Amino acid sequence: MAEQEKAAEKVLAISKIYVKDMSFESPQAPAVFKGAEWKPQTNLNLRSSHKLVEDNIHEVVLTITVEAKEKDTTLFLVEVHQAGLFEIAGYGGEELAAITGSFCPNILFPYAREAVAGTIQKGGFPEFVLQPINFDALYMQSKQQAAAAQAESAQSETH
Repeated sequence: MAEQEKAAEKVLAISKIYVKDMSFESPQAPAVFKGAEWKPQTNLNLRSSHKLVEDNIHEVVLTITVEAKEKDTTLFLVEVHQAGLFEIAGYGGEELAAITGSFCPNILFPYAREAVAGTIQKGGFPEFVLQPINFDALYMQSKQQAAAAQAESAQSETH
């Protein structure tokens, strides 16, 4: 009986948060700093990945890429892979997918945001603030896209 209670116990804990990879490029420096006006177009790319490292220890990596361009000229490009080790036990299927696809990236985001902002500022550029991200909505959107792609694939196989 005690073994069944222990097996059903749910655990969700942060073991470690760290930067797995980081890069910064400013290919037009120092000429880029001579411009009179600072009005670049910025592109944000956000993705996360998950893998089981060992029993109940999951690595989740949140990757944020920010590129600032003016016309066709890249002013800077920064990419941060913010990672965390999470102890996750007692969750299965959909619950585990939601934790690793939404909850964990949400925990990692403030660390990644700070790394991105600090790197851009150290590169000599004005302060850059990433707005909050709704990881629950992104997770649901990715599930819907995967379901739609699966349905489309199944439909094309039947025709």
